[in-house]
Amino acid sequence: MEDKARIVVIKTLSDMDEKKAFSNIKLNQYFKKFDLNPKDRAFSAEILYGTLRWKLKIDYMIQRFSRIKLEKINIWTLNCIRTAVYQIFFMSKVPEFAAVNEAVNIAKIKDKNAAPFVNGVLRNILRNKNLFNDIREKDKVKRLSIEYSHPEWFIKKFIKIYGEEFVIDLMKKNNTPSELTIRINSIKTNKENLVQMLMDKGVNVESGKLDESLILKGFNLIEKSSIFNDGLLTIQDESSMLVANVLDPKPGEKIIDLCSAPGGKTTHIAQKMNNKGEIIAFDIHEHKLELVNQNAKRLGINIIETRLKDATVLLEEYIDYADRVLVDAPCSGLGLIRKKPEIRWNVHQQDIDVLANIQFLILSNASKYVKKNGVIVYSTCTISVEENEDIINRFLQENKNYELVNICSYLPEKMFSDTCRDGYVKLFPNVHDTDGFFISKLRRKW
Repeated sequence: MEDKARIVVIKTLSDMDEKKAFSNIKLNQYFKKFDLNPKDRAFSAEILYGTLRWKLKIDYMIQRFSRIKLEKINIWTLNCIRTAVYQIFFMSKVPEFAAVNEAVNIAKIKDKNAAPFVNGVLRNILRNKNLFNDIREKDKVKRLSIEYSHPEWFIKKFIKIYGEEFVIDLMKKNNTPSELTIRINSIKTNKENLVQMLMDKGVNVESGKLDESLILKGFNLIEKSSIFNDGLLTIQDESSMLVANVLDPKPGEKIIDLCSAPGGKTTHIAQKMNNKGEIIAFDIHEHKLELVNQNAKRLGINIIETRLKDATVLLEEYIDYADRVLVDAPCSGLGLIRKKPEIRWNVHQQDIDVLANIQFLILSNASKYVKKNGVIVYSTCTISVEENEDIINRFLQENKNYELVNICSYLPEKMFSDTCRDGYVKLFPNVHDTDGFFISKLRRKW
């Protein structure tokens, strides 16, 4: 009998390698196609995301015991070996023979001749298990890169900014799964009632860092639950929740969200406004705007008007229109590595340079849409200086009619005040146990 849970992982990894597919989208597609039960889904997800996290270290081990160079190995075959190595070294409950046998069997699906090679490499690795942490590299950056499975450019870049000890701590945190955090939908329920409903379903519930957040454990297939479908909650990281808090929208105001999809922050803003006022939500992709509409409908929100617009193009009809504008800018996503481990392999310095130009252009357009005394909140889910502090500093130099607004009072003092500055806050997974994030607030003076 085929091991569907492991096949789903190999298919997803191979699609990512060959078609540049997104892990979460492909994984969910294969979950449905193979009709996996919750237990098998959890097993597949652990192998997939664990293999992605530790790919560099896994590949280092494979190369030491393979007679063929990695780049010469068929992608399907290589992913069979990678996932088996992950199970052998990181999943203590999986018997080693099962990891090896299933890798061999799945390799046969695409190439029967690959089976002896897969078996030989894995048996060789098993005989030398004690060498997994023996990294024979004299160069410190290369050694750290393999040990913590992060690209060398990432390590070099952030050691210059934050120091070696901080970056090692950050990489360790990036290699641990994040907890499931949700935002309570105050339009439909309150914290006390929602906690009780979740506990009645056997979900382990803990209070979050914010009044409106909860941490859930043991909640499989949350998006298929009645509590989710009835719009009583939405999945959102606490760092992302802070954005609407800092924007501080009021009922009856006009808000523009320039990069709104999939709608987590947009719906949170509406929630803060008690579903009274006007929110215009832009995005350049129609299918992503549909996600905003779906989320709004599920949460009982009707003040969001989605519009297919390119935020890099100045739109005359919105000049001096809004009380507040949110620029949740497209970014490198380096703050999301815990949730999306493949980001570390897909993003490069040149991507950051390109994105910084786009971010500045969007922020410049946003500055034209705000009324006098109105505010802009600029946020990203990344930790690079070029996409955050540099953007804000350049903007202030070129726009003397704007000033920074102190946002520290919007943040829970014990959790976020250590990185709060006059006008912005920077969050790190290893410091705040949230996604990496940057949030800044600017006020138009005239």
